[in-house]
Amino acid sequence: MRIKMCSVHVKDPADAFDFYTKILGFDELMKAPEAELYIVRSSEEPDGVGLILEPTDTRVAKAYQEGIARLGLPAIVFGTPDVQAERDRLVALGVNFVVEPSTDAYGTTADFDDTCGNLIRLSQD
Repeated sequence: MRIKMCSVHVKDPADAFDFYTKILGFDELMKAPEAELYIVRSSEEPDGVGLILEPTDTRVAKAYQEGIARLGLPAIVFGTPDVQAERDRLVALGVNFVVEPSTDAYGTTADFDDTCGNLIRLSQD
C-alpha cells in the first residue's frame, strides 16, 4: 500500500493552484475549474503523491484550517535538501516566512504562509 493522494484545505483552490505551481514549482496533475478541482504534484517526483487543493467550503474545514494556523501549526510539511536555499529562493519570489530556518535535534525547518490560509513547513531531507 502507498499514499496516492492527500489534500490540504485552501481558501480558493484556483488561487492556491497558481501559488503552488507558479511560486512553489509544483506540476499540474489535474485542473478542472468547473468542478473546483485542482491537484498538483512535486516536479521532483513525477510519479509521487498528488496534493489536492481542497476548498474550505464547509464549516468544519474552515474551522480546522483557521484553528491549526492560529496555533502556529503547519498544515503540511514539504521536504527539501537545503531549507536555507529554498527559503532564499521563495523569499525572492515574495513568499512570507513566519518562522525563519532553525536547527534542533529533529533537523532544520522553516515555516511560510502559503497565501491560501496555511502555514507550510519546509524540512531538510
